[in-house]
Amino acid sequence: MGTPVIGVIGGSGLYEIEGLTEAEWVEVTSPFGAPSDQLLIGVLDGTRVVFLPRHGRGHRLSPSTINYRANIDALKRLGVTDVISLSAVGSLSEDVAPGTFVFVDQFVDRTFDRERSFFGTGCVAHVSLALPVCSRLGDALAASADALGVTYRRGGAYLAIEGPQFSTRAESEVYREWGCSVIGMTNMPEAKLAREAELCYATVAMVTDYDGWHPDHDEVDVATVVRVMQENVGHARDLVRHVVPRIAGARPEPCEAGCDRALDGAIMTAPEARDPEVLARLDAVAGRVLGRPA
Repeated sequence: MGTPVIGVIGGSGLYEIEGLTEAEWVEVTSPFGAPSDQLLIGVLDGTRVVFLPRHGRGHRLSPSTINYRANIDALKRLGVTDVISLSAVGSLSEDVAPGTFVFVDQFVDRTFDRERSFFGTGCVAHVSLALPVCSRLGDALAASADALGVTYRRGGAYLAIEGPQFSTRAESEVYREWGCSVIGMTNMPEAKLAREAELCYATVAMVTDYDGWHPDHDEVDVATVVRVMQENVGHARDLVRHVVPRIAGARPEPCEAGCDRALDGAIMTAPEARDPEVLARLDAVAGRVLGRPA
């Protein structure tokens, strides 16, 4: 796999990353369309870092209009090996208060208007998502949070909705009955695509509110989200600065969780039946198994 390169996807309120040296915004061309923005490349404590603002600088893109495929493809083209995804979320649990960071380990995908795979007609593949988050990254995040004194919860399910509207109270109650911990709009299909691209991936879900279910708290609105989000952003920046060298310095090869081998045995289409145009688009995300240079 070579030298680790850490990708950071910034969510609501986090549109740049501080402390980078040799920093430069670069344009990346993807066969899947335009990424959310230029990508910021640089060095943090000796580690190569690539930062992508998920909504674009200035928050131009809604959750449904983000080109998740182009974003993940662009990160892969820049050599990223590990991805930390930062995301503002609502809490679906009494014991996960606003201001808490949740290092989720599962997802429930309720989105419906997004391209959710790099594969399809011409080259069919099925990857495993039983364990959708890299446990090694989760360990590193927890260790950094402990060192920084950041309030966090390890584990939990992230319920992804299409948005852009927040949930009804009835919907929130249903999701709570399902046992989900937090609710957001952006980490699906992002996590699925990261797995298809054989990237180690972990979510830092930053809780801003109690969605719409809590009887002792007002219903969620943008003003509430922004206020708590601004408080979370400082902790998020500290966490990134602390965890990046930890991840890079202790990265095994291959990944202990198997993230970098997710496509082994996953492609179903016979070699002679694969569409050359489709294969050309997959040069970065699946070049390892398709025999095409990334």
